[in-house]
Amino acid sequence: MTERLLLWYRARSRREQYLLLAGGAMAVLALGYFLVVPLGDALESAKTRHADAVIRLGETQARVDAVKAAQADRAAPLGGPLETTVRMRANDAGFALTSVVPQGGDRVQIAIASARPGALIGWIADLEASGILVDRLGTTDNGDRTVAVQMTLKAQGQ
Repeated sequence: MTERLLLWYRARSRREQYLLLAGGAMAVLALGYFLVVPLGDALESAKTRHADAVIRLGETQARVDAVKAAQADRAAPLGGPLETTVRMRANDAGFALTSVVPQGGDRVQIAIASARPGALIGWIADLEASGILVDRLGTTDNGDRTVAVQMTLKAQGQ
């Protein structure tokens, strides 16, 4: 078959041979262009998708690490009922509770008639560090650099 093709090519004039060579070269270039450009675009797209996936993986791993750290830092369970623990912690901090109202088994509403704001915030931070979270907090200025407090507390994880 190549012999017949070669015979056919040699039977052409010199001018036709040059035209056939030029046409063949153009066909090879066009075919190469239509193969190389889409493949290059596909490769670039794959690289972009890969880079995005690597970034998403890193972000996900960071979130997983943060969740694991938060779980490791979880406070120990309370030693007794929430109401009793809150009463003891308030007494230890020097706050006189005017009312303690349990709200179900997992929450307690308390009121303090007079507390210094700085000491109150420190006490709340200590409660949260030990696993007792503030669900609702309301303060009222007493006019003598103290505040009246109404808050609802709950144990962490409830």
